Amino acid sequence: MKRGKTLWVCILLSVLLGTACAGQEPIGDGQRYEIYYVNNEETKTLTSEYVSETRDTEALLGELLGQLAQVPAKFEYEAPLAGSFRLLGYTLDNGTLTLDFDGYYRNMDAVKEVLTRAAIVRTLTQIPGVTYVAFTVQGEVLTDSSGAAVGTMSSDLFIDNAGNEINAYEKVNLKLYFADRSGMGLVEENRRNVVYSSNISLEKLVVEKLIAGPETEGACPVVDPQTKIIGVTVRDGTCYVNLDQTFLNQPYNVSAEVTIYSIANSLVELSNVNRVQISVGGETNLFYREKMNLNDVYERNLDLLVTQ
Repeated sequence: MKRGKTLWVCILLSVLLGTACAGQEPIGDGQRYEIYYVNNEETKTLTSEYVSETRDTEALLGELLGQLAQVPAKFEYEAPLAGSFRLLGYTLDNGTLTLDFDGYYRNMDAVKEVLTRAAIVRTLTQIPGVTYVAFTVQGEVLTDSSGAAVGTMSSDLFIDNAGNEINAYEKVNLKLYFADRSGMGLVEENRRNVVYSSNISLEKLVVEKLIAGPETEGACPVVDPQTKIIGVTVRDGTCYVNLDQTFLNQPYNVSAEVTIYSIANSLVELSNVNRVQISVGGETNLFYREKMNLNDVYERNLDLLVTQ
């Protein structure tokens, strides 16, 4: 069953329920929650303990949304919902909470947007009955800086495999190689100030961007966008890229050489990578499209490079 509210209702509920200011010491024997904030340097998230005796899901949702919109007492904290954008409303349907924001949400820079999203999702998924959170902007699905749909989010999306909170974000310049219009050559794409979590390796970031596809005119995708990354590691200058079986599909008119050297050349642009080996489901004893032997290790090959 769907439920909808608007932000002013959330804040009103918070006031009526006597919610405490952020940073107050918890009192009573209620349930403890962590309210997540963005630090004022906009480099990581911070938390403050909050206690509520509310048990009803809708009421608790309104209460925590109110906390996220309330200017915190600690000067180094920024409330995620106290910015220039507004929450227009929300729906809760079968464990998925969809928050709809106005157009000003898109005005945030990429780092702050990710941190804001992490703070909201990690706060609200503590509520029993809220498993996933989705964001929309004026009814349209939120997309990231590369144009890909963000989709539904759970709290563990913002935790790395070692269980550490994803807090730090960095910027990097990448040189990627995609297919030209003929599918027989490679073209360069230089991306400036790509924002990424410091908990993801640059090698994996490069492969993710290749799978997502190009951003510049005249460059064409080389890998099936449904391809999943199983693992990316570097040992002694060799980058080992393990992809799922979807990689063997080729929905584009691109040669096998272009696909392999798109990956190899892009990764070799990184200072710690000299060569690349690609596997599918951990297996290298096969040929990609009956031509490129995955037992081989591939180095930089600029013979396929064309100028636009």
